[in-house]
Amino acid sequence: MAIAPSRDTTLCISLAGRPGTFGVRFHNHLYQQLGLDYYYKAMTTQDLPAAVNGIRALGIRGCGVSMPYKEACMALVDEIDPSAAAIESVNTLVNTDGHLKAYNTDYLAVRQLLESHEVDPATAFALRGSGGMAKAVASALRDAGFSEGLIIARNEQAGRQLADTCGYRWQRELGDLCPPMLVNVTPIGMAGGPQAQELAFSREAVEAAQRVFDVVAMPAMTPLILLAKELGKPVITGLDVIALQALEQFVLYTGIRPTLAQVEKAVAYARDA
Repeated sequence: MAIAPSRDTTLCISLAGRPGTFGVRFHNHLYQQLGLDYYYKAMTTQDLPAAVNGIRALGIRGCGVSMPYKEACMALVDEIDPSAAAIESVNTLVNTDGHLKAYNTDYLAVRQLLESHEVDPATAFALRGSGGMAKAVASALRDAGFSEGLIIARNEQAGRQLADTCGYRWQRELGDLCPPMLVNVTPIGMAGGPQAQELAFSREAVEAAQRVFDVVAMPAMTPLILLAKELGKPVITGLDVIALQALEQFVLYTGIRPTLAQVEKAVAYARDA
């Protein structure tokens, strides 16, 4: 039975440009399973500095940070964990008596997925995107030993900077290239967005690829993932990423690591929204 919120309930939130339901359902389901007096709510804001100050002032324990706030949060916290400092991008804030520490559990999740899916670091890849999440994914690939990479970004300054930081190349478009692994780290394919029905890469590129990785989690079955599965390609989905990163956030907020069975129940509940 869920614990009714009270004046003693510990509040955790998320901040996103387009708030979703996965984190809310995932965290609250785990709180219920474990009998924790916590409550999680998704929010958005037009005033990020005020929102972060509110987290500190109101005693909100934790905050998940999504696009477009991942980089702007860097200057608003008291301490930055190496997981966020190395890539200058934040996805988690933890409040301890008014002291805000920033982490990046996206990076940790991608590293775990590359290992669990046994992706060969010798695999060349093209990654579309240059924002905060793209930094996390590109840095995870670099640190996992992937040396041959291409950053695809229309924003030349951001794309070149990310490529240079990670030791990869940059191009504005993929063109006729057909790398073995395609990685989408843009909102293309995201439900409710202007490009919800679009492919992040051409059909020809997907047909030639050996593996497809799409970080978009809403829906997990993006047009890119659906095409890759139709063609029999191994995939890593945004649901895989969001579940792992949410688990690490839960541990940071509560100090408790749930069992695998408990996590699987929470993921199943969250994805049924």
